[in-house]
Amino acid sequence: MNKKKREDLPRRRLEVGAEVMGAEGVHFRVWAPGRRAVAVLLEGDATGDHPLESADNGHFEGFIPGLKAGTRYRYRLDGDGPFPDPASRFQPEGPHGPSEVVDPGSFDWSDRGWRGRGIEDAVFYEIQVGTFTSSGTWNSAIEQIPALAKLGVTVIEVMPVADFPGRFGWGYDGVNLYAPCRLYGEPDAIRRFVDRAHAEGLAVILDVNYNHFGPDGNFLPRFAPAYFSERYETEWGPALNFDGDQSGPVRSFILDNARYWIDEFHLDGLRIDATQSLFDTSTEHIITAIARTVREAAGGRRTIVVGENEPQDSRLIRPVDQGGMGLDAVWSDDFHHTAMVAATGRREAYYADYQGSASEFVSVCRRGFLWQGQWNARQGKRRGSTTRGIDRSRFVFYLQNHDQVANSARGERIHRLTSPGHYRALTAVLLLGSGTPYLFQGQEFAASSPFLYFGDLEPKVVALMHEGRRKFLKQFASLAAPEMQASVPSPHDPQEFARSKLDPTERDRGDHAEAYALHEDLLRLRREHPAFRSNEVDGATLGPEAFVLRFDGPDGEVRLMLINLGDDLHLDPPTEPLLASPSLDRVWSLIWSSEDPRYGGGGIPPMAFEGNDAWHLPARSATVLGPART
Repeated sequence: MNKKKREDLPRRRLEVGAEVMGAEGVHFRVWAPGRRAVAVLLEGDATGDHPLESADNGHFEGFIPGLKAGTRYRYRLDGDGPFPDPASRFQPEGPHGPSEVVDPGSFDWSDRGWRGRGIEDAVFYEIQVGTFTSSGTWNSAIEQIPALAKLGVTVIEVMPVADFPGRFGWGYDGVNLYAPCRLYGEPDAIRRFVDRAHAEGLAVILDVNYNHFGPDGNFLPRFAPAYFSERYETEWGPALNFDGDQSGPVRSFILDNARYWIDEFHLDGLRIDATQSLFDTSTEHIITAIARTVREAAGGRRTIVVGENEPQDSRLIRPVDQGGMGLDAVWSDDFHHTAMVAATGRREAYYADYQGSASEFVSVCRRGFLWQGQWNARQGKRRGSTTRGIDRSRFVFYLQNHDQVANSARGERIHRLTSPGHYRALTAVLLLGSGTPYLFQGQEFAASSPFLYFGDLEPKVVALMHEGRRKFLKQFASLAAPEMQASVPSPHDPQEFARSKLDPTERDRGDHAEAYALHEDLLRLRREHPAFRSNEVDGATLGPEAFVLRFDGPDGEVRLMLINLGDDLHLDPPTEPLLASPSLDRVWSLIWSSEDPRYGGGGIPPMAFEGNDAWHLPARSATVLGPART
């Protein structure tokens, strides 16, 4: 090991990991408190181990001259091992194999003029790289970026890519937070994807899982048991140690990871999984610190940090100086659950908390959350928190996401579970309603492929996963029957992974083309009519299954959206004030209807009759109106 002093070397990017120091060699640094001797073992090096020197706060470090990107290595800990680097930037043979030195500065970026995107104009599109295309790689995903830009998407959200063992998986069992999964391509493949997305005007954010590590290939405890908390547990295993003894390096490990994705991959933000399982009593909560770190790393570029939060705690999206955590947005499960009950009529498991009624839609569109502290009998506690004073764009609305599509026996999408009219009307509420819309891969063309729960792990773990999946689905009464439990596929089955792959050529065929036209036109309306992006939203029920939303935009622009999820509805007289003429010299005029034959609708009947104010709302439809001169 070369004795060259650290201060004589170029500045490190990260606190730990292997970093290329120009043409001179590679500097190694790792946290291993409690270990007496730590050494680097180079693949193919017959000279033996390269001991590291003890440094500050349980770290070991050292410089090896002459090494370059592509070098593979592992660590020995007091003679044990060898083990991969906890901060490995690439695991070409998987989590159990050697780490590879990567030089992030060698990529030639073309996005120097890119300034990012904010939450106020976001339209999210979630992808799982392994199933987004038939080949399941970053390179093939790049080919689909122009189509997403044409559709009207502005932000691609990528499911977790931290490396995990096996041939396929969702990514939430990642064990190498810094190593992009080798199944999808080398690290520069991600950079090419992001660079192309920016060229097309799309931001890219990454779903990160900082609440637990997967059950196979996690070597962090061999370096430092203090990575994990002795005070908290998550439903998936031990929680990370953000506030206990020796938590400083753990916090640094996670915050550096957030910085790493923004700095080295030019990503535009993060989506933080299961924030309720990030336990921290520190002065600055780790969630707040992550958001701050992302913004600092972006160096003036606009970023988006989104939280998933089952308890629906609005503190996540309140400013830090108002006692909040400073995230840009949070998922609204309430919108999804209301919509699913309206679409299917089923009220099982967590859907039992919802009616799917017109009044629920009005409330969730006006307030973001339905549950704002009311007593929830199913959970046996109060649920949610007030959203008073929070901009509606900070609530992410969706009809599909990876979890909710897969939370069934067959992984069916919403268009398979409801009528065509319901599907079109609910899509209109999603894409024009008050929240920030979120699409799941293939949703825009009513993909025929399901999205199933899959993961290729060692047999013992797979058996536990399969049993856990069956147990989870038992909360749905219809899925608790023995014949349905028997039909739940094994996550390990490669056919379930293959069945989940998209066929993008469906986009232009038959009824898939009708679904695509529906999404494309609605997103164009959202883009071209600023009222739909306004925070000024009012609403009222017109019947048990019908409601109106009014959007007041800049310069006096006003739009009405009428939704009828029930049978034909006649309003005579129409006493709801929101239906009143927009002014004395203007009347409401049709802008858009979900019953347009272009979308597979049954035709657009007259809504308001000449000479009187009687209104007719077609069954299972959505209609958009704007003012026109008399």
